[in-house]
Amino acid sequence: MIFSSIPFLYCFLPAVILLYFAVPGRGKNVVLLLASLVFYAWGELRYTLLMLVMITQGYVFGRLIDSKRRWSKVFLTTSVVISLGVLGYFKYAGFFLESFGAVTGLAVPVLKVTLPIGISFYTFQVISYVIDVYRKTVAAQRSYIDMAMYISMFPQLIAGPIVRYSDIEGELHVRKHSTEKTACGIRRFIIGLSKKVLIANQLGELIDAYAGASQPSVLFVWLYAIACTLQIYFDFSGYSDMAIGLGKIFGFDFPENFNYPYISKSITEFWRRWHISLSNWFRDYLYIPLGGNRRGFMVSKLNVIFVFLVSGLWHGAGWNYVVWGGMHGVAQLFNNRK
Repeated sequence: MIFSSIPFLYCFLPAVILLYFAVPGRGKNVVLLLASLVFYAWGELRYTLLMLVMITQGYVFGRLIDSKRRWSKVFLTTSVVISLGVLGYFKYAGFFLESFGAVTGLAVPVLKVTLPIGISFYTFQVISYVIDVYRKTVAAQRSYIDMAMYISMFPQLIAGPIVRYSDIEGELHVRKHSTEKTACGIRRFIIGLSKKVLIANQLGELIDAYAGASQPSVLFVWLYAIACTLQIYFDFSGYSDMAIGLGKIFGFDFPENFNYPYISKSITEFWRRWHISLSNWFRDYLYIPLGGNRRGFMVSKLNVIFVFLVSGLWHGAGWNYVVWGGMHGVAQLFNNRK
């Protein structure tokens, strides 16, 4: 089920909103949790249990880190290894096996695993949560329902933004609903829906036409390149707008994810405006822990390259994504050479 589909717009969403506002107090979190599980099971029934397992291990290790400080580093490491192990198996195992076979010439069996929807997003949310508990930035969540609702919340589950626990910690317990905030959420959702349906989908038609062309003209090639550039922005930012709008309807304030990235004057500015939640995640949970720019000139530059290589791999399991990430990392170095 996608946000722009008829079942979501005319059946699922109205039913959830009516039920949500009909239920008092803490029952609203239960409604959102159940609705999110139904939303996820609609498209990935067999992987709903996997998501619950990931949520459960994050919840358990978060409690252990908070209560058993002597062993907190062990619990943190275990949770992060589990999260990255699951993500690595489903998203990258086939890619690495195929690459290993190509390099060695060995007949390595191809591993065909269906990628669970949203696994990259909810895995990063679990990891950031246990790290923040370890750093004492936030207290461990004691309610499993609230924890499960935070991770699985359907507005931001599929395409982000990556919502950190600290962003909505207070709103998990107390949320303010108002006509003004609801109207703002509806308006933001409509803007995102318009981006997706009226612009991104139409650009997608042009891209499909190019793929079917046998001898495209030079003009068509340029149109295709421009269409790809705009389509990915309006599609992705449209989903982020819809997620932020839905969050406001349910009383949450999700972080902004795009800020007119194509008006950027440099590659550094671009990454401050594009997929902001992901850029901030890599900065706070990878770049800074590696030492950031505190360990000398050469190490800081290597850290930048490494973070962008990982970022490229996060976007997709393929060498083209790794190269793309590396190119952006090198561009960052040239942009910041002073």
